[in-house]
Amino acid sequence: MSGTLLAVGTQKGLFLGRSPDRVRWEFSGPHFQMNAIYSIGIDRRDGRVRLLVGADSSHWGPSVQWSDDLGASWQDPPRPAVRFPAHTGTSLERVWQLQPAGNEAPGVVYAGTQPAALFRSEDRGESFTLDESLWSHPQRKDWAAGFGGQGLHTVITDPRDANVLTVAVSAGGVYRTADGGRAWHPSNAGIRAPFLPNQYPEFGQCVHKVAADPVDRDRLYLQNHGGVYRSDDGGGHWQDVGDGLPATFGFGVATHPRQSGTAYLFPLDADYARLPVGHRCRIFRTQDAGASWHPLSDGLPEGDHYGVVLRDALCTDDGEPAGVYFGNRNGEVYGSANDGDSWALITSHLPDVLCVRAAALS
Repeated sequence: MSGTLLAVGTQKGLFLGRSPDRVRWEFSGPHFQMNAIYSIGIDRRDGRVRLLVGADSSHWGPSVQWSDDLGASWQDPPRPAVRFPAHTGTSLERVWQLQPAGNEAPGVVYAGTQPAALFRSEDRGESFTLDESLWSHPQRKDWAAGFGGQGLHTVITDPRDANVLTVAVSAGGVYRTADGGRAWHPSNAGIRAPFLPNQYPEFGQCVHKVAADPVDRDRLYLQNHGGVYRSDDGGGHWQDVGDGLPATFGFGVATHPRQSGTAYLFPLDADYARLPVGHRCRIFRTQDAGASWHPLSDGLPEGDHYGVVLRDALCTDDGEPAGVYFGNRNGEVYGSANDGDSWALITSHLPDVLCVRAAALS
């Protein structure tokens, strides 16, 4: 296999793009017609490629399915892969995140769900077990629900230590474990919650997305419900790095696969319209860890544009130079094959784009 795979989850199915050069693309789909695809995982460990999809059917409910042949066929387990134990008194509403661990944890895949919970698989996503420690955390009962529901939408593993995990909940905040999930601690110092009486609480922030620096693994970037932050100590403390942005509201954040200090955002107006700032389609990039931000728009639409980019619809691949991709609620997907310097429309007229994932296959 060679080239680049681009997986696009929409409100009505999954679309899979293949390209030999990140210029010419061919798409198949929709897979899982009439299913909303909120999460996609691409697992390339052991020289194999497994696609994992969190599909949400209005008739059959949520499910996790996988393909080992790039979407030519899909496996649907006879028993739901992600299921809350009976003692929890709840049921799965949605799978917000499917995150394969690194080589430090062979076969391990994490799932983040709504209601907010973390599940772990040791068979590459075919079956999952609830992380009971996070589920029974005493602060969980006070987590609120974001506008889209109460979801655990971010899972970050640490290639240096398989026992270190960082997760984020909307609206509960960032939590971290250093012992493989036996104990979890809130990691929100410095993150503002403007909608609460105490605007700097221990937990309860409406975190929208967190991404890890590819080189300095103690450095994290966070898009909050109003606010862009960086941590240099693994989430122990956060500092505001939103100066220079036209707005600090938004949903997604992504990092460069190799360049330390490089991250990407799509700012939105903070009012209830939540549209692109100034109705302009622009990605903002920092190359100095948030000290400055610069707009990237070469090849993007000019004039009024209303495509909103959701939390998992902005990503990078690991090509050279890096590919950067985003999809919007207009059903458009844009890509850059040169670190974001210039852009092109890859595909359009899709249903609402909910998530985008990309990876080099060679």
